[in-house]
Amino acid sequence: MAVAIHDPDAAGLARLVELLRAGQVVGFPTDTVYGLAALASDAGAVRHVYEIKGRPEGRPLILMVPEAAQVSELAEVEERERACMARWWPGPLTLVLRAKPHLEPPLVSGEPPTVGVRVPGHPAALALLRAVGAPLATTSANLSGQPGAMTASEAAGLDGLAAVLDGGRAPGGVPSTLLDLSGPEPRVLREGPIPAESLP
Repeated sequence: MAVAIHDPDAAGLARLVELLRAGQVVGFPTDTVYGLAALASDAGAVRHVYEIKGRPEGRPLILMVPEAAQVSELAEVEERERACMARWWPGPLTLVLRAKPHLEPPLVSGEPPTVGVRVPGHPAALALLRAVGAPLATTSANLSGQPGAMTASEAAGLDGLAAVLDGGRAPGGVPSTLLDLSGPEPRVLREGPIPAESLP
C-alpha cells in the first residue's frame, strides 16, 4: 500500500500528530534532508525507526525540539551551549550534550551518556514539532549507508512509514553538522552545512 503524503497545512499536521501519538513513524522535511520521526518517549516507535532504516542500535538518534529553551529538559546546558544555540539555531547544527539522567538508550550513548539535539530550520519541521508538543527522535529518511531522501516521494519509498509530510524538495542534501560539546574541548564529529572553522 502506498504511503500517504500530506501537505503541511492544518489537516496534514493534525494527521501526522495523530500517527505519532499512536506510535507510528513518519517522514518529514528538514533544512538538510528528509527525516524519519517517532515520539522520543515511545520506546516501541523508536525501535521501529531503527528497523525501517536498518540502523545499528549502537548509533543513537537525534532529538528535535522546536525551541532551544526546551533542550535543558533533555541535556545539560551551560553558557557555551547557549551561545552555539543562539548563533546557529534554527539550523543544520546538531549538538552532542551531556544527557539528563531520565534519558535512556538508544536515545543516549557513551559514558557519561550523551544525547544529540537540534532545532531544525525548516518551517514544516518546526510546525510539526510545535503541533506534537514533545521531542521527536529523528534520523535521515534512507536506508543506512544510502543517500538521504530529498523529496517526500523518495522518503515514502521506505517500508514501514505511516505517512510523510511534504515540504517540497529539501534544501540541504547533506546531514547536519555534528558538534560534540559534552567534554571540555569542542569536537566536530561530522562535517555538514556549517563548516568546522565557523564553530568554536
